[in-house]
Order: sequence, then structure tokens, then C-alpha cells
Amino acid sequence: MIHKIKALYDEGNGLKIRAIARQLGISRNTVRKYLRMDEAAIEVRQSHRERRKQLDAYRDYIVTLLGQFPNLSAAKVLYKLQQKDPGLKVSERSARRYVRRLKETVIQCQKRYYEPVVESVPGVQCQVDGGELRGVLIGGIETTVYFVVFVLSYSRLMYVGLSRRPVDTATFIRLHDEAFRYFGGRPEECVYDQSRLVVLGEQYREVELNQRFAAYATGAGFRIHVCEGYDPESKGKVEAGVKYVKRNGLDGEVFDDWEHLEQHLRQWLDTVANRRVHATTGRVPWVRYEEGERSHMQPYLSPAFLGEQAPVESRKVDKTGLLSWCANKYSAPRAYQGTRVGARAEQGVLILTDLESGREIARHRLSEGKGEIIRNSDHYRDKEARIADLETGIAGLVGEETGARLCALIKATNPRIYKDQLSAVRRLLAAHVPLSKGLVLRLCERPSLTATACRDYLEAYEADPSRFEPNTPEAVPPSTSSVYELERYALITANAGGRP
Repeated sequence: MIHKIKALYDEGNGLKIRAIARQLGISRNTVRKYLRMDEAAIEVRQSHRERRKQLDAYRDYIVTLLGQFPNLSAAKVLYKLQQKDPGLKVSERSARRYVRRLKETVIQCQKRYYEPVVESVPGVQCQVDGGELRGVLIGGIETTVYFVVFVLSYSRLMYVGLSRRPVDTATFIRLHDEAFRYFGGRPEECVYDQSRLVVLGEQYREVELNQRFAAYATGAGFRIHVCEGYDPESKGKVEAGVKYVKRNGLDGEVFDDWEHLEQHLRQWLDTVANRRVHATTGRVPWVRYEEGERSHMQPYLSPAFLGEQAPVESRKVDKTGLLSWCANKYSAPRAYQGTRVGARAEQGVLILTDLESGREIARHRLSEGKGEIIRNSDHYRDKEARIADLETGIAGLVGEETGARLCALIKATNPRIYKDQLSAVRRLLAAHVPLSKGLVLRLCERPSLTATACRDYLEAYEADPSRFEPNTPEAVPPSTSSVYELERYALITANAGGRP
């Protein structure tokens, strides 16, 4: 502050005292006081600054804890710190003063524009980010290599997972499994940007997680921390790690095949990336990890489902909505025409998935032949538009309000086959125009309605319209065989001279 005031004043050639005070948000008397001080007085003042607190090394971690649990006591904060660092010698009184000061000056007052980075506590955080590098020569062919970088915030130990195709949810989970087995344990939380592999949507900082990945994180036992948008400081270590992998690990290398690339990258991690002296910590990541972080990592076991699920392969859907699989072609939903989808075979079924979210979009029974085309007719039409057309058609036959009631009743009865039921009911009603208002009202008043029941009512109405006039009891529509038996009985009694 003193040097800034001196620079703005510039020995009378710069801003006036009033302007300096206004710009820096301090009083004019403060500006005058510092302008009167000579260099010797300034040096004395700087040398008597408040000394560094012992807990300053853990400040970001404490801020993170208090941000998640605002009512956490100082004693509990100290307990968690001593779990991470048994050699920490701080009294509870000192911890209470330090935590109280943080709550007053940071948690309540300071307006934070990014999440604090937890780097001083071992075993807490791993930062994760993906990247790609085009034009890598593999077998003489320019290839795009996709990868995901994992960096432990404390030791800076790094792992890089590779993928031949754009990383989907299944691959993302597999690479996490590889990274945690490479580290020999898992951290308490992993930090991500707002990739659709982790987050499907966000509103008011409320995120909708990719449920498949969230299920894996829950099973593995780590927290998911999602950075706010456009906030590179929240995971700056791994952002730098992605550049480091491209420039130091892959650039300028030529590979015979994919296995050669995997072998090279693993050797690069073990002999270069994790064995160099890190510019920030001044330590070798492997040494810092072995000495101070490995014992704080949580145990990790690969979830059972990872070994059960078949690998997902990327397939191009052509303009006709078909993709190739084992010498046959299978249809994909219309929205995916001209794009790529994930495909995997399990127990005689071909399962198609969205590559970004991992969501299942279709499934087909695998064909044993060759050169066959297996289609799902729903993939070539807009089901919602078809339903809307059918509802409009029924409303045109019986009236808008009555049609809405009728459609709602059909949907409540059989929601899974609603479209087929609507199609059948519209066809039946159209065949019996003009329709009796009393008949239609009787249909709407039923507790449930199917196309079969509608057909029986219409046939009963044709046999005896008077039974459906207003103010008459509701008749149970006889079946076709019942109508035939009644007519036969009337004919027999008439021939016998009796009354029908």
C-alpha cells in the first residue's frame, strides 16, 4: 500500500492526495502520513509486519472445510488437521483464534471468485482433466490421441490414461480405475470442470450429475467437486499437466502402434514426469508422495461391475440412420443420424448409447446372419408428433374438451401402449360416425378405457341405441356372442307363440 501511494503521487507529479485516497479507498490523512515517511521508516514498518501463523500452511484446507461445514468447531478442525499431519503442534486456543478470524474475514465477508485450492494437505484432492493431440504418427498414420490427466494436489504425482476414441462415460470410469490403481489408493475428492462426462446441466450452481459416473464415484468412495464455469484457478495444476503431457510427453514422438504409445507414456511417467524436481514444490513427486501422501490415501478396490461390462465401441450412424456391427446393420434413433454413438454387445443384445452421457438410446437382438438390416420402426418417426396427431384426430370426432378427457383416460389405463391405443380408438370412432353424445359421455365416465372396451361399447350402441340415451342406466356392453344368443332366444320364443 505504501509503495502504491508513493507511485501514484510521483513526488507531486502524479495524482493529488484527494484522488489517491478516492482511488485506493482510504482517508486523505492516511495518504499524507505515508507520503511523509522516508525510505528508512518504510523499511522499519515492513520489517514489523504481523508474523506468519503456523496454520497459514493449511489455510486453504480450513477454508474449504468451513465452506462445506460452516458450523464446524475449531476443535474439530484441529482434529482433522492432526489426522492429516500428526506432527502438527498447535494448541486448541491458537486454533480457535485462527478459525474465528477466518470465519470473520473470509467465510462471511470475503467475496470469493473461485474455490480455494487444497494443496497443503495430503490425500485430499486429485484434479482431473481431459485433452487431445492431433497429428500423432502411429504406424505412419496421423492419429488423434485422446487422454485424461490425473494430478494429486499435494505431491503432484501424475497419471495419464489413453483412449483411441473420444472419451465416453465408460472410458472415463475405466481411466479413473487405472489411475487409482497406479496411485495405490484414492483421494477424498476429485475436481472436474463442467464436462458432460461429469455434469449434464447446471442452474443456479445446482448441478445435475451424470448418474452413471456418480454411481461409480459413490461405489469407489470419493466426492465429486465441480468447478464453477470459466474458473481455471480451481484446477490449475491439471490444466498445466495437460500442456505438459502434450509438449513433453507426446510432441515429436513417432510410434509403431498403439501398444508402443502406451509403453512410451508409462515409461515417461515413471522416469520423467514423476521423477523430475517439481517447479512449485521443489520436490520430486514420487518422493513427496511416498514420504508424505501414500499413507493418507484411502484404500481402493475396483467395483465389480467394471469387469462385467463389455467395452463400448464408437460407431458412425449414416444418413439413413444405420450403423454397422459384425457384418449387419442396425438402426439408431433419428436424432443420431450422421453422428457417432457407442455400441456394445451383451448376452446376445446390441446396446447403443450416447457417447457423451453414456445413456442407453436403443437396443437390438443380435442377428446371427450376415448382410441383414435390423430396424426399429420407432427410430424413423417422431413418436410425440404422431401422438399429437392422433389426439387431434379424436378431438375432431368428439369435440376438444371431450377428446381431452377421453385421451387422458386411455393414457391412464395403458401408458406404455398409449400411441397404439389412440390409433385403434380413433379408427373405431371414425367408423361409427355420427357418434352419440350419450355414448361418448359414458366412455369418459368409465374408471378405465381400452380400445377393446371402446369397440364393445360401439357394437352395443349399434345393437340398441336407446340404452345409451341420457338418463338411462349404464348398460354393460354385451359381447358379440351374447348379442347372438339374445337374438336366437327371441326368435325361438316368437316361433313358440311366446313373448320375446
